[in-house]
Amino acid sequence: MGAIPRNLRQGLDRLRAIAPWAAAGLACAVPLTVGASLAIDLVQKRGRKHRTAPRPGTFHAHVEDSQLSIYTDGATLYDDMLDEIGSASESIQMETFIWKNDEMGQKFIDAFNAAAHRGVDIHLIYDGFANLSTPRSFYDQLDETIKVLRVPTVARKFWKGPLRYSGFNHSKILIIDNDVAFVGGFNIGSLYARHWRDTHLKADGPGTWGLRQSVAQVWNELHTPDEQIPWVAPQIWESKLRVSANLPIQLVYPIRSMYINAFERAQNRIWLTTPYFIPDQQLLKALIDAAARGVDVRIMVPQESNHILGDYLSRGYFEQMLRSDVTVLLYTAAMIHSKIATVDGTWSTIGTANIDRLSLSFNYETNVEIIDPDFAAEMEKAFLSDAEHSQELGQDFLDRHPVAQVADWALRPMRPFL
Repeated sequence: MGAIPRNLRQGLDRLRAIAPWAAAGLACAVPLTVGASLAIDLVQKRGRKHRTAPRPGTFHAHVEDSQLSIYTDGATLYDDMLDEIGSASESIQMETFIWKNDEMGQKFIDAFNAAAHRGVDIHLIYDGFANLSTPRSFYDQLDETIKVLRVPTVARKFWKGPLRYSGFNHSKILIIDNDVAFVGGFNIGSLYARHWRDTHLKADGPGTWGLRQSVAQVWNELHTPDEQIPWVAPQIWESKLRVSANLPIQLVYPIRSMYINAFERAQNRIWLTTPYFIPDQQLLKALIDAAARGVDVRIMVPQESNHILGDYLSRGYFEQMLRSDVTVLLYTAAMIHSKIATVDGTWSTIGTANIDRLSLSFNYETNVEIIDPDFAAEMEKAFLSDAEHSQELGQDFLDRHPVAQVADWALRPMRPFL
């Protein structure tokens, strides 16, 4: 092979020189864009009233040796979580995005402290950026024996690896005594107990191992060996309850592939609920291709979410979806925050990841996928119940005002950052 031409070599040298700065700029752009969108939301959400969310109920299924429960309202979920924390005898691991300093948040503080006084070994992880408005004094109430990690948006080693040492901790997981696990969309706060329609999963049995492992991986990557959560052996080698965890610190992002793989297998129906629908082109193509081969593709999103900018960005996809025979359902009863999907009445997922770039390629996220017809049937009951509170987007959307169409076009450059 001949020598590299001088001009090409110089170009490569320049590329190597600017690559770290470009990566750093990209990583900085994400939190800055999110911060700007939050500011816009705070202004535009003034005057909105919170509505009590419908409560479809709690659904149950037995998969292998695990008892699974699907929660659709926060009040019932929190009661069960607090009961499990109250009965913990050995260990608790929790990972959450938002932990509000309100009545419900205080109940969790008190429950963790009571468990610590019983001698329970407790590890808690919460996101620093999402809780900037919460005073540190709130978390300082935790017993000194409780181990706490406040995940920074940008870690100290950021300049060595911008993608590895940044990212929001968006997972919501609770593990009790290595035998009971919760995961889903619910953050901790009184608002979510009554006013948000969300979905959470409880697993009781051997299927909980993967969720415990995902929490341990986040904790252990950021602690020295003597501070780490110890590894425990799984009760079974392979489970129908599989955990996909996005771990930026390891540059691992399997949830996106999990979704695409499921959509590409679909033969009959894909029913998907997400609070923010801002997919990349490959994921969108998988849904459109499925609809083209006759699959019943239904996407449920909130008519008005808690992020108004996200709503506008989602609408930019609606025209293409309608022209591709994808059904768009606008949930009208309250803010719907569920991150769930079912395919062909066989495959299902519940988790923390939204269908957007932040969740699929930047955040710490955790989804569970279950391959079981009985469980999928329960998931479909919940979806159909939500559909009763939804409006199907009609063809008149294609004739919306030209100004709205221009706005959709103008916002497109923001898609990669949300």
